[in-house]
Amino acid sequence: MKNHNNISFLLFLLLGFSNQAFSQTTMDTTKFGDNLAVGKFIDIRGFKMYYETYGKGEPLLFIHGNGCSINSFVNQIPYFSKNYRVILTDSRAQGKSVDIKDSLSYEMMADDLDALLDNLHLKQIYVIGWSDGGINGLLLAMRHPDKVKKLAVTGANLWPDSTAVSPFIFKQSLLIADSLSKLASTPQVKTQLKLARLLAYQPHIKLEQLHEISCPTLVIGGDHDVILSKHTLEISEAIPNSYLWIIPNSGHATPVFKKDQFNTIINDFFKNPYRRIEGIHLFE
Repeated sequence: MKNHNNISFLLFLLLGFSNQAFSQTTMDTTKFGDNLAVGKFIDIRGFKMYYETYGKGEPLLFIHGNGCSINSFVNQIPYFSKNYRVILTDSRAQGKSVDIKDSLSYEMMADDLDALLDNLHLKQIYVIGWSDGGINGLLLAMRHPDKVKKLAVTGANLWPDSTAVSPFIFKQSLLIADSLSKLASTPQVKTQLKLARLLAYQPHIKLEQLHEISCPTLVIGGDHDVILSKHTLEISEAIPNSYLWIIPNSGHATPVFKKDQFNTIINDFFKNPYRRIEGIHLFE
């Protein structure tokens, strides 16, 4: 039991970040992710997906990271719901979206989001994805390009090795996945193992595949992110219509510790047309 608790603590650090612990907002945000007034379950591709909506306006989908939930975006919901119809989901096998199946992949989750949008009769949306949510956002834009109007991703990676991810974090993710595989397969361990394997062994996206993304995209990373800055640069350079924003003095939790800049810059990106900067305009 002690070994299981140690692994759970490491998962807490590597996968979950403890969304409430990192929240720096002064308002009561405990309802986000557990709001009976707006929360709903919908049958999506073999499981019941939980989602919440806030505000009115053009639809904006938020996608959380590995092992997290809707509550990841406590610092974004009040800001963006003033001008957008904010839609947040608990991804498959996370939060309230229970999934007892053995397999889990980013492609599955991206297709889950596409199915959700179909059920909500939404033809095109803005998207903000953090960490694994950024990977899901990239895949959603690749696999269902008609659905994404503009995309902002922070802390996303394309492959699982030390050329993309901090070598320390990459090593720890492998150790956690290996340790969990040796424990008795309770429902809790099974879910944790799926998430740990997702972190350790996926995704497998080639840079060339990002050429398929047609929507304007803002690629974000902290300069001390667990995702290496050079990898974030590679992602941005591979997307035809992209901007790059490396945030100084920042790690992986850009929507939390840099929340004011994060919200303002992304809102500005959504509001203004994408412009290609070249030729003499490079001096601007």
